[in-house]
Amino acid sequence: MEQRQYIEAGKIINTHGVRGEVKIDVWLDSPEYFCTFKTLYIDGEAVKPVSARPHKGFAIVKLGGTDDINAAMCLKNKTVCISRSDARLPKGGYFLQDIMGAKVVTEDGAEVGVLKDILETPASLIYVVSGESEHMIPAVPEFVLETDAENGVITVRLIEGM
Repeated sequence: MEQRQYIEAGKIINTHGVRGEVKIDVWLDSPEYFCTFKTLYIDGEAVKPVSARPHKGFAIVKLGGTDDINAAMCLKNKTVCISRSDARLPKGGYFLQDIMGAKVVTEDGAEVGVLKDILETPASLIYVVSGESEHMIPAVPEFVLETDAENGVITVRLIEGM
């Protein structure tokens, strides 16, 4: 599957204080991980964070060139990206966007469909698979047996009613 250079990592949802900081809803594993990036991308332009810290499940970031609340307000609702080359993933790790559109098959090779959406719930992620019928599969080891992001194949175990 084709991998894009930039990964959508979050969205600026508001300003924070009056000195130009922004509050980012982080779409990565954690705000702490997000705060490790030295370069962010907004509208395709590289932006250097002057400071970044996790705060109550969000990231509070001061971006270079954003020195007051008015400048920060102009960034509200913008998507923040990271470069794939800056991300350090564990062996076998992948970004969720890399498996969107992946072929989903059962452990005996029967095609289930294509991964169309991923829902985030408190218990786990839910894979929405469209094929002859729609399946909602919890993304837990009991049901998702293997994820091959490089080749775009997810192997699952289905149970009755899934």
